[in-house]
Amino acid sequence: MKEFGLIPNWHKRNSDLVVEKIDHFFKQRGINLQISTNEMADFYSEESLADQLKSWQDKIELIIVVGGDGTILRVARDMACWNVPILGINLGHKGFLAEIEVEQMERFLQYIATGQYGYQERMMIEARLKRGEVELGYYLALNDIVVSRGPFSRIIKVEAFVNEDFMESYSGDGVIIATPTGSTGYSLSAGGPIVNPTMDLFVVTPICPHSLYNRAVIVDGKDIMKLRIDSRQVQVVLTVDGQVRFALEDEDHLVVCRSQQKVKLVCFHDYSFYRMLHHKLKL
Repeated sequence: MKEFGLIPNWHKRNSDLVVEKIDHFFKQRGINLQISTNEMADFYSEESLADQLKSWQDKIELIIVVGGDGTILRVARDMACWNVPILGINLGHKGFLAEIEVEQMERFLQYIATGQYGYQERMMIEARLKRGEVELGYYLALNDIVVSRGPFSRIIKVEAFVNEDFMESYSGDGVIIATPTGSTGYSLSAGGPIVNPTMDLFVVTPICPHSLYNRAVIVDGKDIMKLRIDSRQVQVVLTVDGQVRFALEDEDHLVVCRSQQKVKLVCFHDYSFYRMLHHKLKL
């Protein structure tokens, strides 16, 4: 019989109480639940969660994540290769990914226990960082890839290309390449549009552009983007999902495209993205 996995962010306040309730719920129904300890799944480790929890592989049919959106982003990136649906229970503030609040939890756990759930596949993007002909890193993101200035308030310049065609030269604090899932994250704060997460596209949003216009651009998900750094003597940083950071240098370039990997996020029969959006943003 398959089992469920539970990955809590033990650093979140009240996570132990929520885990205890979830564990009690499934024990009452005779359902096996694997719970990761802080030692089993160290969020501060460079080792992926999939490697840390490899004893779970092929046993787990669904992963429940207790934390905020940041916790889900880490789990999604690390465990997308397992092709297992992920359910998020929110212990953060506005949880667009971890959308189930603790107060509603038991109703949705009942759906899980009785198999009354489905999932949505969310596209991911991948980025390859090159310095000259040398590839320095490969990155996978569910939300966004961001190139931005460092701690000093100095303008940086980033040139953007789509399928080798020049698109725009961004001067300002940087540029965000967001997935539809990430359109409600940093891109939204920078003035980008909200996109239905099932769509296949990128949102390219400038950050505080030094110009008389501030417009995001929608790029087809099948296209390949390249960002080239043109900022001498200014610190520039690459950030992946707001969690992974790398210092960039002048003339570095980043090739971004749709990943073959996708994330499965659990949804229910009464799920509506637009109703959830209304609730989260309190429109």
